Amino acid sequence: MSADAANPANSGPVVTSGPTASGAVLPTAPRRKARSRLDLRRLGRAALLGPAARDRLPDAIGHVAEAHRAHHPDADLEPLRRAYVLAESSHRGQMRKSGEPYITHPLAVTLILAELGAETTTLTASLLHDTVEDTDVTLDQVREEFGEEVRFLVDGVTKLEKVDYGAAAEPETFRKMLVATGNDVRVMSIKLADRLHNMRTLGVMRPEKQARIAKVTRDVLIPLAERLGVQALKTELEDLVFAILLPEEYEHTRELIVDNASRADDPLAETADEVRVVLRDAGIQAEVLIRPRHFVSVHRVARKRGRLRGSDFGRLLVLVHEDADCYGVLGELHTCLTPVVSEFKDFIAVPKFNLYQSLHTAVARGDGQVTEVLIRTHQMHKVAEAGVVALGNPYAPPADELADGERSGGERADGERADPTRPGWLSRLLEWQQGASDPDTFWSTLREDLAQDREITVFRPDGGTLGLPEGATCVDAAYAQYGEDAHACIGARVNGRLATLSTVLRDGDTVQLLMGQDPASEPSREWLEHAHTPAARIAIQRWLTTHPAPAAPAAGSAQDTAVRPGDGAVARAVEGSASAPAVGEASRAAAPGFRPADRSAGADVVVDEPGAGSVRLAGCCTPVPPDEVTGFAVRGGAVTVHRVLCAAVARMKDAGRAEIGVRWGDTTGCRVTLFAESFGRPHLLADLTEAMALEGAEIVSATVEPPSRQRVRHTYTVELPDAAHLPALMRAMRNVPGVYDVSRAQPQALED
Repeated sequence: MSADAANPANSGPVVTSGPTASGAVLPTAPRRKARSRLDLRRLGRAALLGPAARDRLPDAIGHVAEAHRAHHPDADLEPLRRAYVLAESSHRGQMRKSGEPYITHPLAVTLILAELGAETTTLTASLLHDTVEDTDVTLDQVREEFGEEVRFLVDGVTKLEKVDYGAAAEPETFRKMLVATGNDVRVMSIKLADRLHNMRTLGVMRPEKQARIAKVTRDVLIPLAERLGVQALKTELEDLVFAILLPEEYEHTRELIVDNASRADDPLAETADEVRVVLRDAGIQAEVLIRPRHFVSVHRVARKRGRLRGSDFGRLLVLVHEDADCYGVLGELHTCLTPVVSEFKDFIAVPKFNLYQSLHTAVARGDGQVTEVLIRTHQMHKVAEAGVVALGNPYAPPADELADGERSGGERADGERADPTRPGWLSRLLEWQQGASDPDTFWSTLREDLAQDREITVFRPDGGTLGLPEGATCVDAAYAQYGEDAHACIGARVNGRLATLSTVLRDGDTVQLLMGQDPASEPSREWLEHAHTPAARIAIQRWLTTHPAPAAPAAGSAQDTAVRPGDGAVARAVEGSASAPAVGEASRAAAPGFRPADRSAGADVVVDEPGAGSVRLAGCCTPVPPDEVTGFAVRGGAVTVHRVLCAAVARMKDAGRAEIGVRWGDTTGCRVTLFAESFGRPHLLADLTEAMALEGAEIVSATVEPPSRQRVRHTYTVELPDAAHLPALMRAMRNVPGVYDVSRAQPQALED
């Protein structure tokens, strides 16, 4: 924008120049002979490689029109003409720091977008993008002249005044811009082109200001360009930032590129010729191009591989017409040349989250040099270079699908803009920014969020999907799906298996989040360690800030102990200890109308051997009706009853102990030991014992082990008046929020 752009002597060719004071008029008559189209990649590369003659374009607005018509032959140029006239007259007399008329800046920004294939509305707003900020033109005037869509785009890229916001002006401007981008992604397209031209002309500023602008570009604008798929802008911005922030490494990389260009042999050209022969013999129509790597890419390859060889300075691009031809080209290359299988990636079947589609492979030459090959259709290539710029506003509904009272571009008749479908990363960003009211928190969190440049997709059990950054955990998935209601999350299943909330998710995982029913549920402080996304971290931190941890209760307090991962709360009642009755009493007090079961020594067992003494149920396997059982005589003539599969039965048989026939009698009261597995949460122990009491179970003993990896293991020995009630008891325990498994004590497995 206007603030600080100026034209350095060493920044290379400038792609636009100022028109005459009277202003140029867009051609509306039949087209003249077309000028050669500008190659943004070539221009940017030339500017970085060194000084060159400044090639001022004699008719900048004419170049904009021709570049636009190259992508949109039937475009109406009248809005561009009117926008240019208003912009030129409004900025007349204003100069850039380089001494050029200011109108050269909006013209250059518009030309960048036109070359990328932006539609007419975007170009119109681009010509006007600084008028409201730097001239007397108002948003109301823009609306009256050009409509609500253009007004919205211009407003989206207009900076907030420092006089009103002070140091918060920059982060709040970006927040405003991102919110506007959520409704119309073309706002960010204009901002990216605006920053590219300003970065091209940054040389007359003080070094410290150049560095500050370059760092913001690196941390915010370049990741946004990547996420929006605008690779043509992203790569040039990367190189310009590289030149400012790492000048010595940039100069070394520049020398490597210049030295390679002066070499007589070109392995990339030789491999390209081989590929053309292979495809021609196979009857596949394809265009094979050499794509030089940009500076940052060469620098990364040099750091990875050390000494660079000729094929490291570029890649081959194969363009075909149909998707199927991409795979045909791949098959021929892998058949006729030597493929490097580890380099193969299929971004056609599984596109990147920024719309990118292509096949990546590599082939090896006889001298050991490896050439990377990109295979894509012409349409894929257009999207790979221009991303959302080439698609206009892909998140607005097509004109034939608009509802009554709604107009194109997401605008409603009442002036309120619709909320179009947004890419997942942008929706997440817009959600968490609402909770980051402090500008410094927003600014630092935005940079952290944008640094996560890879995204995964996980599936919900209902078939829906969640887009998350790489490295996200179940905690992040919970807050992405439920927002602040995720405070009640008590666990998860990943691909059908129980998992802790700290589990890191992988692309393609299926995640079922287990939610508690207690409205007073609260997040654990430990969750902050596992939260990877800003939305999760901000929500957890906000809750913890507004709910400071209470002081630890005094020893012996009757307050209910909250079993929560990381809190170290342990409730332990050992059979026969003084604390055992307390568990039963607490459960009975919590269950209105509870009538305790009659205490019995166990279910009625009939011993087939006459004269047998007392009968006891073995504690090792806790048999209950209708388990298949057997008995053994012990000291004093008593008989212990075991389940047939109990390991103790095998040991006693091996020791020569004689079995005694036993069977269940008519009385079906029983004592049984149950194991419960749960995720930790407050009041879990009270809820679980209450559920058991309601089923008529009397707790004889209970043990709750310390939490481990967010899981808690409970052991209960209970007496039931009727063994037939056991399935209902176990079902009631499983229905307690947080409990994911209940099982009986199992006989120990026999060793081979």
